[in-house]
Amino acid sequence: MTVDLTAVQLPLAWQEELYKDLHAHPELSMQETETLADITRRLDEMGYDTITVGGGVVGVLANGDGPTVLTRADFDALPVAEDTGLDYMSTVEGVMHACGHDMHVTCALGVAALLGEHRDAWRGTYLALFQPGEETAAGAASMVADGLVDKVPRPDVCLGQHVMGMPAGQVYIAPGAVMATGDSITVTVFGVGSHGSMPHFGVDPVLLASAIVMRLQTIVSRVIAPGDFGVVTVGSLHAGTKANVIGDRAVLELNVRAYHPEVRQKLLASIEQIVRAECAASGSPREPTFEYHDIFPPTNNDDALTATVRSALEAALGSDNVKTMPPATGSEDFSRIPDAFGVPYCFWTWGGFPEGEPPVANHNPRFAPVIHPTIESGTRALLAASLACLRGAR
Repeated sequence: MTVDLTAVQLPLAWQEELYKDLHAHPELSMQETETLADITRRLDEMGYDTITVGGGVVGVLANGDGPTVLTRADFDALPVAEDTGLDYMSTVEGVMHACGHDMHVTCALGVAALLGEHRDAWRGTYLALFQPGEETAAGAASMVADGLVDKVPRPDVCLGQHVMGMPAGQVYIAPGAVMATGDSITVTVFGVGSHGSMPHFGVDPVLLASAIVMRLQTIVSRVIAPGDFGVVTVGSLHAGTKANVIGDRAVLELNVRAYHPEVRQKLLASIEQIVRAECAASGSPREPTFEYHDIFPPTNNDDALTATVRSALEAALGSDNVKTMPPATGSEDFSRIPDAFGVPYCFWTWGGFPEGEPPVANHNPRFAPVIHPTIESGTRALLAASLACLRGAR
């Protein structure tokens, strides 16, 4: 007799303890050695064949003929000093799980355990992928570069989820573009140093950088079409060392978001055009430099797969708790994995905060999802979606 896993009592006995331990011991992107070791050990104990790839691990569980389904969870933390006051708050100074990846691991390991314990409830091959370095966009790329496609069975579909500052117990899903591309750019512009009392002998990089910042704000309002989405943010600007010294350079840190590749290209081209033009207008002695980093791909959910997953979520959580996900301005590197295999994917979000309370955004020092029902709803959502894609699920 098969087991209806969507009716299993959650959380599993060990999930809360695991979550608290992960939260208390965060590790920064691409430095997650202890977290990786713990996840791998647990997968081994569950009977999975574990394959270490590019700083991450994939647990493989073959269970007869049927589809191959891959689920992904990330496990890196952020350079953020925690301010939650929890009794299980971070023990690492200046580092915390401010984006909920500890919750992602807790739920994904719960699903892995349930599928391993109840193999009579499904058929196929289950791939439980855990990746490092999502916050820097390096993790998924590192796994692909290390031969992920050749080292594990090719999945038919890939699934992923992310906890957010929304009401706990609710899930948000939609087809098409749901998360933006993301690019960070370090722009360095050059001036000519001089005494602060003698600006006419120099080229002031502070004035140059200020003109660039103001002009960049015209890209979204005047360059891309009104119906297209785009964000251009100057998050950091550094120039000079002293009030009476005109320095010789300024460094700007930009962040750019878009949903569509053509809009992204227009944003990036416009940024370079404006920077070069302002440098020329100011008489800059050198061409500016542009360093692109932390590059995130778009997240575009497959229509048919999303419809299948949404139906499964509604059956498992109740239709009132499944909402249509508005396009998010944040970015994810999840899609690099299904794109490497050339297979469809679905990515959704779920809430982790009490309804009616002011939301706390991801990356905030006070970001801490409530343990219950966040573990339960996250585990049940990922389980239901996985079962819907595996043959013999019920």
